[in-house]
Amino acid sequence: MDLAKVSIKTKKLLIRPISLKFKEDIFSNFNQKVGTYLIVKPTGRMPDTEKFIKESVEKIKNKINLTLVITEKKSGDFLGCTGITKINTETPTLDIWLKISAQGKGVGLETITALKKWADKNLDYKFLRYPVDLRNTPSRKIAESLGGIKSRYFWIKNSKGKYFRAVEYRIYKA
Repeated sequence: MDLAKVSIKTKKLLIRPISLKFKEDIFSNFNQKVGTYLIVKPTGRMPDTEKFIKESVEKIKNKINLTLVITEKKSGDFLGCTGITKINTETPTLDIWLKISAQGKGVGLETITALKKWADKNLDYKFLRYPVDLRNTPSRKIAESLGGIKSRYFWIKNSKGKYFRAVEYRIYKA
């Protein structure tokens, strides 16, 4: 399967592989507020955004990760990034971040639901991992709505050196 050609359409969204075409959108929307609950924190440097995108494209080619951008289907507006990391393992991990204006509108649930359906059809896995900062109630609700089962609690150190408590959900095939 050529991951670079993955395109997932939902009622409102078009989810497709990351590319440098989205570097301005990613750079301007991946800010400190968006990064509150994430391991990777924004640096405020365009070269770091470009490096992330180039590394993501390479990992797509090598079938390691599937990093995608989320856009509104009708307008094409950029909404955030999502993906499945460690796609070549028995326990891949789901990831997502949304720009501030897209939060609280069901975009996260629609995205992760579509990504899980894609994984069910295209991947051979035991379960999908979905780690979430304990304070991130909306993301926890997404995992729980998909039947996610809390598997472990742990401390995580983000890229800025701060620790936070997280819970990892296991989401099984339908």
